[in-house]
Amino acid sequence: MSIEFAWPWLFAALPLPLLALLLPRASSVAPVALRFPFYGALQANLQSHTGRRSRLRLTLAVLAWLLLVLAAARPQLIGETLHLPVSGRSLMLAVDISGSMQSEDMQIRGRQLSRLTAVKIVAGDFIEQRKGDRIGLILFGDEAYLQAPLTFDRNTVRTLLDEAQIGLAGQQTAIGDAIGLAIKRLRKEPASNRVLILLTDGANTAGNVDPLKAADLAAREDVRIYTIGIGSGEMLVQTPFGARRVASGDLDEATLKAIADKTGGRYFRARDTTQLAKIYTLLDRIEPVSEDEQTWRPVDELYFWPLGTALLLSVLIALGIAFGGRMPTVPSTEVPHA
Repeated sequence: MSIEFAWPWLFAALPLPLLALLLPRASSVAPVALRFPFYGALQANLQSHTGRRSRLRLTLAVLAWLLLVLAAARPQLIGETLHLPVSGRSLMLAVDISGSMQSEDMQIRGRQLSRLTAVKIVAGDFIEQRKGDRIGLILFGDEAYLQAPLTFDRNTVRTLLDEAQIGLAGQQTAIGDAIGLAIKRLRKEPASNRVLILLTDGANTAGNVDPLKAADLAAREDVRIYTIGIGSGEMLVQTPFGARRVASGDLDEATLKAIADKTGGRYFRARDTTQLAKIYTLLDRIEPVSEDEQTWRPVDELYFWPLGTALLLSVLIALGIAFGGRMPTVPSTEVPHA
C-alpha cells in the first residue's frame, strides 16, 4: 500500500496566494470624527479581539488553500500489484458489409437469410464462446473502420456486430484496407497472437491498398490471416416461369487463397451457416492458445477527503465574517475644553 499523486505538478500552485502581497495596498484616509476621552480603552479592547479573529481566519484560509491544492493533485491509495494469468487468443475479426452482403442465399433452419445476417448469427455465437480471448472487430466496405479494439468485453463486440448495417461503410469492398488496418491494430501483440479472420463475399473493388501487397506486409509482421468466402454462389429467384437458380456474387477465391497462403493461414469456403460454424470450430483447433499475464494494481481515490475539509473550512470562514467579523470601530476624538 502506498499513497501517490496522479497530478503532482499541481503543487506548483501553492505559492499563488503570495502574489497578493505584490499588489499595491488601497490607501485609507481616517474619517474626521469626535474623540471622547473614555473611548481609548474600549477601542484597544475591540482591536485586540479583532486581531485574534483575523489571525484565526487567516490560518483557516491558508489551511483551506493547502487542502484544495492537495485535492487537485489527486492523491490515490495504490494497492499491491496483482498478477492475473490470462489464457487466450488475440483475434481480429474483419467483416464485409458491402452491398453484396445483402444477397439472401444463406440458409439456417430452412429459412433464407442475407449473408450479413448469417455472419451475425454464427460469428456472434463464435464471439460469445471466446471466453478468455481478446476479440477485435473491423467493418469494411469502401473503407475499413475499427469498431472495437482487442478487448475481453465480448458482449460489446457482439453488440457492435449486431448493429452493423449493409452499406454503412459503402457499397464496394476494400479488402486490402481491412488487412492494413488489422495489421496496425495487431502490431503491438506478441507474434504468436497476431491473427486476423477475414470474411467477405466478393473481390477487392475499392481502397488504397492492394490485397496481395497487404498480405505481404502481414507476413512480414507475423500476422496470420484466415480468409472465409461467404455465399452459396447461387440463389433462387422467382420468375414468371417459376423459381430458378442464378449465380450470385463475384467471390475472388484465388485472391483469398493467396492471402491465406502468404501469411500462413488457410482459406475456407462457407456456402451455408453450417459450414461457417464448422469453420469456427476448426479455427479453435488450428490456432494455439497463448499464455499471457496481466498485472493490476487497485487504486482508491482520496481527493474527496481534503476537498471536503477545505469546503468545510471555507464555510466556517464565511460564517465568521457574517456573524463574528470585525466590529466597526469609531475613531475617538477628544473634544478640546473651551
